[in-house]
Amino acid sequence: MQENAYDVVVIGGGAAGLSAALVLGRSRRRVLVVDAGEPRNAPAAHMQGYLSRDGMPPTEFLAAGRGELARYGVRVARDRVTAVTPDGTGEFTLTLADGAPVHARRVVLATGLVDELPDLPGLTERWGQDVLHCPYCHGWEVRDEAFGVLASEPFNSHQALLVTQWSKDVTLFLHTVRDLPDAEWERLAAAGVSVVEGAVAGLEVADDRLTGVRLADGRVFPRSVLFVAAKPVPRPGLLATLGADTRDTPYGPYPAIDETGRTSVPGVWAVGNAASPMEQVVNAASMGYRAGVTINAELVMADIDTAVERRRAGAFSGEAEAAVSRAVLGERAHGLAV
Repeated sequence: MQENAYDVVVIGGGAAGLSAALVLGRSRRRVLVVDAGEPRNAPAAHMQGYLSRDGMPPTEFLAAGRGELARYGVRVARDRVTAVTPDGTGEFTLTLADGAPVHARRVVLATGLVDELPDLPGLTERWGQDVLHCPYCHGWEVRDEAFGVLASEPFNSHQALLVTQWSKDVTLFLHTVRDLPDAEWERLAAAGVSVVEGAVAGLEVADDRLTGVRLADGRVFPRSVLFVAAKPVPRPGLLATLGADTRDTPYGPYPAIDETGRTSVPGVWAVGNAASPMEQVVNAASMGYRAGVTINAELVMADIDTAVERRRAGAFSGEAEAAVSRAVLGERAHGLAV
């Protein structure tokens, strides 16, 4: 195999991509992971809910994963894939931003997504600290604090109801939402959620901590945590240029995949947040594992099928040569008899 030719190239070095690469490396595959170094959970100090890794900093988790890959000869390159081009044989040429093109028999897209936040001053700076989106990721750590929930869409009231499991001091800021269904008002009241109407203008911060939510009319409501429903947007480009089918989700179009992450483009898988907006780290790792197992099995069978075809061709060639030899010997024998 040529130096820049791989069985599988994994695009993205998060939990999903590293998990797929680990399985493939242990399957004795030649694997390249191309990682741009932009993990979704980079703003978070710790990750939670991953059995045996609960509370581990994301950077340590990824470093441990890369260390495991090294034991199996998997190469990790800090680079960015700018194009994936089918080569006409069912395989691919990948163009890298800072390196030579590479060839791959199969491709795993694990490029994750980007969380788009509402356009409010201060949200981006506090994201992952005390401006949060997932109570399963952060709820325990901020339990019983004064929660705020920012509503940009009517369904965001569901988030306010959900987080009452972690704190009974919850205020829903309707912000750009003009009204809610009567049944939702009733549920909020039953759950003890306070509701504030009016647009939010920004955050109050002191000593690098959130202290309040400021409305456009000047009112300030003391809060130490603000939950925000970010819009999860998959990183664009590669699958679209390949013409992959998509499916509609509440967050927009995502690639259509089967249970192993296989896309509609033969030879291309999508895993983790590149395939679904709702996957946590543990789910993403599971998706990568399934994809790796499936890809290896597919390559094993493809190689065996190729060997069968060569064997048949060789057997046919051998039979033809034997027939010619028999004919020649027959002619010679006939000549001697005459």
